[in-house]
Amino acid sequence: MTATATILLVEDDPDISRLVRDLLGREGFGVETAEDAPAMDRVLGRLRPDLVILDLMLPGEDGLSICRRLRTRDAVPILILSAKGDEIDRVVGLELGADDYLPKPFGPRELLARVRSVLRRAQAVPYGPPDRCFGFAGFVIDFDARQLVDPAGAPLSLTSAEFDLLMCFVQHPRRVLSRDKILDWTRGRTIEAFDRTVDMLTSRLRRKLEAASPGTNLISTVRNGGYLFTARVQPVARCRA
Repeated sequence: MTATATILLVEDDPDISRLVRDLLGREGFGVETAEDAPAMDRVLGRLRPDLVILDLMLPGEDGLSICRRLRTRDAVPILILSAKGDEIDRVVGLELGADDYLPKPFGPRELLARVRSVLRRAQAVPYGPPDRCFGFAGFVIDFDARQLVDPAGAPLSLTSAEFDLLMCFVQHPRRVLSRDKILDWTRGRTIEAFDRTVDMLTSRLRRKLEAASPGTNLISTVRNGGYLFTARVQPVARCRA
C-alpha cells in the first residue's frame, strides 16, 4: 500500500470533513473533499481516487444512491462513514457494494485502520503458488491485474471485496470454507466481522458469475459449513488481454 494514495471524502458536515481531511493528510494521504453528489462528480471528472469515503446522510442524492451509482461504473473501493450504525444499515451498504462500513462516532485510529485495510485489500498481491493466472469453467482470473474474464472473453466487473472473495475460492477449490475462514483470508480482523458480510458478498459474486455463465452453479452453500467452490481450477500459461 502506498502512503500517497488519493482519497475522496464525500461529507457535508464541514467540521467532520476538516477533521478527517487533516487526519488523513497527516498520515501522508492525498485528500479531496466534496460536500454532495454534484461536487463528488466534479472531482471524479478530473481524477480517479484510490478510495471513496462516503457519508450516507447527504443533501440531495443520499449516500446509498451514490454507492449504487458508483458501483454501476467503477470498482473503486468505498468506505461508508455514517451515523446510521444499525446492522440493517450496514447490511444495505455492503449489499450495494461498499467495501467497509464505519459508524459515527468513530476514533481516529479505527478510521485509519479501516482505510489502510481497504486500500491493502484493493492493492494486495495474495499469497499462494507462483502461478498468477487461473482458469475455471471458461473463466480466466488474473491475480496481478485483478481482472476476471468471462467465457465470452469480456472483462467482468467485480468490486475489490468480490475479487478478494473469488481469489479465496480459486485458491481453495472443492473445499468447504467456513465463514470465519473466509473472513480471515479476505477481510482481516480490522473490521467488525459478522456472518452476513460473507453471505452478502458471496450472493453478489454468485449472481455475477451466474449471469456471465448460466447454469454453472460455481458456488454452493453447505449447510452449517460455509461455501464450496465447485469448479476445477487450473493454472493457465497466459492471461487473456
